[in-house]
Amino acid sequence: MGEQFEFRGARYTRLARPLPGPATKVWIRDEDTGEQIPQARIEHLSFWAWATTHILHETGVRMEELTELTTTALFTFQPRDGDRVLLLQIVPSKSDRERVLLVSPELAHVLASVRHRVRGDADKVPLAVRYDPQDKVFSEKLPFLFQLPGRGTNRVMAYATIYTFIQYAQDIAGIASDGTRLTAHDFRRIFATDALRTGLPVHILAKVMGHQNLTTTQGYTAVFDEDVARHFREFVDRRRALRPVEDYRRPSGEELDEFQQHFAKRKVELGSCSRGYGTPCIHEHACIRCPMLRPDPAQRRRLESIRANLLERRGEATRMGWRGELEGIEISLRAADEKLAQMSRIVRLTLERRRPD
Repeated sequence: MGEQFEFRGARYTRLARPLPGPATKVWIRDEDTGEQIPQARIEHLSFWAWATTHILHETGVRMEELTELTTTALFTFQPRDGDRVLLLQIVPSKSDRERVLLVSPELAHVLASVRHRVRGDADKVPLAVRYDPQDKVFSEKLPFLFQLPGRGTNRVMAYATIYTFIQYAQDIAGIASDGTRLTAHDFRRIFATDALRTGLPVHILAKVMGHQNLTTTQGYTAVFDEDVARHFREFVDRRRALRPVEDYRRPSGEELDEFQQHFAKRKVELGSCSRGYGTPCIHEHACIRCPMLRPDPAQRRRLESIRANLLERRGEATRMGWRGELEGIEISLRAADEKLAQMSRIVRLTLERRRPD
């Protein structure tokens, strides 16, 4: 304490610690400007901002799953005729479904850096306790990666602490000037969109993200018009490679416009249609029965009105003995109930995304 040092041509003095406390209270003074800088605090924020944003972007894990990462989650696997690979085990959380992610070299570097930091001079990562804000219980002591030293025992970082790191990264990058604040769920959506845009099949992405159905996965992605045209061209090129050259030709501008118009016409009364390009409408536009309908929660009142009308029609069909009509109404009622349930799930996912963890 009190010594001077140089960094990138500037002179600094390490100030005497004003009060007893941890190393995060260490300050330095810029001798040219006189500014006092919380050196250890900035280093602490910088490291964890770097680690947090990289792990979220590389894995698409939820905030709860991030805080549950332990050193035991990393393990190697070697297929019979393949190279050994590093895998990351994600413990069950929201969907209660365990899954395993392939670890890229970049992600392996980040995880190794985190493990080295929390281990310090010890032989292994210390055991820590995690508090579950949903179940309101404490976990057993485990070698969690996202932990900080506490009074008597190490504790896993709270959600608010991790969001502090994300916001610090935004501030340093200069992308928070308009008040936008990224969340862990935003990184999850970015991960899903990048995966689809680079060719990962949606059913594989659903397993990677821990979703139980493809509709949920599709709601996490954002595919733009230029991606639509590019994927269509790639599809045509792959199909042409399997057939004689004369059977195929490059699509014209009009044909590409027609292809994009298919997606422009997806908006329907109760939401949007996910029917693939060039496929017929198997329900003859009876959207309420169609599994390809992605319901819009904003249209809930309209759907409830349709359901009430169906109940009236069912009563009339029962009184009149129209058994054929009654069967069709029952099918539509079950479909309406399922669409209402889907709307509730969409609203719940949206609220969870907006909830400050």
